[in-house]
Amino acid sequence: MDTKVISTGIRYSNLPESYVRPESERPRLSEVSTCENVPVIDLGCQDRTQIVRQICDACKDYGFFQVINHGVSREVTEQMLQVAFDFFRLPVEEKLKLYSDDPSKTMRLSTSFNVNKEKVHNWRDYLRLHCYPLDKYLPEWPSNPPSFKGIVRNYCIQVRQLGYRVEEFIAESLGLEKDYITKVLGEQGQHMAVNYYPPCPEPELTYGLPGHTDPNALTILLQDLQVPGLQVLKDAKWVAVNPHPNAFVINIGDQLQALSNGRYKSVWHRAVVNAYKPRMSVASFLVPSDDAVISPPKALTGYDGSGALYKDFTYPEYYAKFWSRNLDQEHCLELFKN
Repeated sequence: MDTKVISTGIRYSNLPESYVRPESERPRLSEVSTCENVPVIDLGCQDRTQIVRQICDACKDYGFFQVINHGVSREVTEQMLQVAFDFFRLPVEEKLKLYSDDPSKTMRLSTSFNVNKEKVHNWRDYLRLHCYPLDKYLPEWPSNPPSFKGIVRNYCIQVRQLGYRVEEFIAESLGLEKDYITKVLGEQGQHMAVNYYPPCPEPELTYGLPGHTDPNALTILLQDLQVPGLQVLKDAKWVAVNPHPNAFVINIGDQLQALSNGRYKSVWHRAVVNAYKPRMSVASFLVPSDDAVISPPKALTGYDGSGALYKDFTYPEYYAKFWSRNLDQEHCLELFKN
């Protein structure tokens, strides 16, 4: 590998050695079936009670769901995917101006997950952006393609509104006031990972991303409709979640598992790669404000005498531990158990 990224436009005939997983850790793609019953929740439904009930069931049984009629316009999502592809098709030397493997940077192009410490790399390049407050971060975003800042700005605004709506539904589904979660999490940060998975010569030997849970509160994922790649762990088996037209995938993150006192589980998921086509996904993350204390409400700790499952913590404390480990190690929340 003579360059720092894999989105070079060069087709590899063999998988470079540093991407080959040990046999016991490979994705076993032939054993993966399609998840037939992915919850698809219509946020345009007039019956709020029904939405809340469906979200409760999905969070308990799956840890994720898809939403339609979500209020983010189709034009905005199509433009977002298009400008993401346009960015990754830029000449390598242009993209490398933005390259960094420093996770503290608020805007960077990078590859894999944590190239400085991992033994085996993942077949992914990604553009990481901080998105809130916009006026603080937008000036440092890529200026090429020229339409990038305007399109991504519009996308970020609409996705943030969707995330807040979903958090209200989740709070109600836990029997809490609808603004409970948004109040506890404070003025939430918003990050984005624009993930690009080039065609991979040997998809059965590697991952785009191995199995992991998301360290944040809520993830709002826009999938490439043409190329599936998302898989989730359901009943101890990996199943494929195929893209649903005009839908977002909503993942429960570790912070909501802790806030719900373990009633809702942060979903284990992974990305696999395709031999023939590139795949794009755009993940938006809502994260607690730095001073928010993640602690479950009394209503969720006393009902069975169990108390709080996890110690109180802040997101910076959590994220420092998350980033210091390998992505597919045991669940980071285990380090915070009471």
